[in-house]
Amino acid sequence: MTSQEELDAKLRYHFEGYVVNKGLSNRQDIKRVPKFVAEHLLTKISEESDPIVFNEKLMKVIEIVNTLYPEPKDKDKILDKIIIKKLSHKIIDEIKVEIDEKHEIRKAVIPSLNLRNVMISDEVVEKNEQLLSTGIWGLAGLRYCDPIVDDKGKPVTLPVIVESFEPFHVANVDLKEFIEKREYFTLEEWMNVLINTIGLNPEVYTQKQKLILISRFIPLVENNVNLMEFGPRATGKTYFYRNISFYTRIISGGVVTPAQLFYNIARRTIGEIGLKDCIVFDEVAKVKFPHPEEMMGKLKDYMVDGHFERGPKKATSLCSLVFMGNIEVSGYVPAEDINYALPEFMRNDIAFLDRIHGVIPGWEVPKIKKSEIHLSKNYGFSIDYFSEILHELRKADFSPLIRSLVELNNVTIRDEIGVYRLASGLTKILFPNKQFERKDLKMIMDFVIELRQKIADLLHRMAPGEFDKKRIGYTVKGL
Repeated sequence: MTSQEELDAKLRYHFEGYVVNKGLSNRQDIKRVPKFVAEHLLTKISEESDPIVFNEKLMKVIEIVNTLYPEPKDKDKILDKIIIKKLSHKIIDEIKVEIDEKHEIRKAVIPSLNLRNVMISDEVVEKNEQLLSTGIWGLAGLRYCDPIVDDKGKPVTLPVIVESFEPFHVANVDLKEFIEKREYFTLEEWMNVLINTIGLNPEVYTQKQKLILISRFIPLVENNVNLMEFGPRATGKTYFYRNISFYTRIISGGVVTPAQLFYNIARRTIGEIGLKDCIVFDEVAKVKFPHPEEMMGKLKDYMVDGHFERGPKKATSLCSLVFMGNIEVSGYVPAEDINYALPEFMRNDIAFLDRIHGVIPGWEVPKIKKSEIHLSKNYGFSIDYFSEILHELRKADFSPLIRSLVELNNVTIRDEIGVYRLASGLTKILFPNKQFERKDLKMIMDFVIELRQKIADLLHRMAPGEFDKKRIGYTVKGL
């Protein structure tokens, strides 16, 4: 068995410049910013061997985070500096660019300052085209600039311009290199690397618990996957999705409108489903839809094939959906105890539940209680790098490979779609090089079928006349 020290050394050797000490990124004094921002800065010092120099650089990183990431209360102070005093200012934030079609100009959105109509340099946009799609976290340089006015002399922008921008992510990741280097790690080593990358200590989890944690990657690497996860608080559900990918949006309870999720007719802008790789409905029991029947109809249509329409807009998306709920349990939770964690308008909607591909048994994962025990102090992939890898892996489809090797038994079409998508996603994250043995495939299939079986059991309990009691099975054809 490889020691953690040996695994750290192997990971640093094969992925030099793309790994980080997770113990550092878990520090409280750097947690104000999203984890991928902190880790982008930390990768720049991770190879420093001189402890004195390393500590000096670490203090500099902490200073950057604490001084350049503004709090909402700092808005007027910063605008006073830029607009009144005409001084330049730098901030760390997630910058997004929108097109003002009426005036044919670009406008930047700066969330931390709650500003929308900010000018932005053409050069900045052309160097960072992702600003026009999902937005990018980075270091933005702001200064005063005379506002753009319309033909009546009315300002259409603020007198602020984003004149420079340094993105906090790895551009143009080499997916081929990542895939090829997978061969240098055993399955056990690779699973431990993934757990460390999440920020957790692999030594405190069983293999089944590691699989549960790793299954959270499935909607990040697989298109149009619909998952649920239920479990106690403090098992890392929200923490995972908030800190593992640029391309995830978390909706924590509250009112969710069709404009927010699908398409804003008034502003003619695509909603979150069209912009992100994964939408997470956190604390789903507290989610409210203003018109539940209308929203559930649109949501169910989307969950079938990725198509949606609202008003004049018809579109498709590859975005996956995750519905998470908190339940207090001890041990195994049968199917009939799951859906009470859903809001009432979802709870008894059989068509909606059948479109869920699987249920992740988060109740089997222990609570994260002590940081010195449960949090990683080892090396894992830096999130700014790994987020791009996960995003690129979505372009690969492992379903044909799985279908060529496995035949499912006792399934409906929806069972089949769900199981193959889950198996494709889990295989993609564990064996991106497609090099696995029969026992590995059996491990994957046993696990993903368990996730789908929970839906089959739930549907049978709710509508026994429509859904027979069954056990989903499979046979391996050609490995």
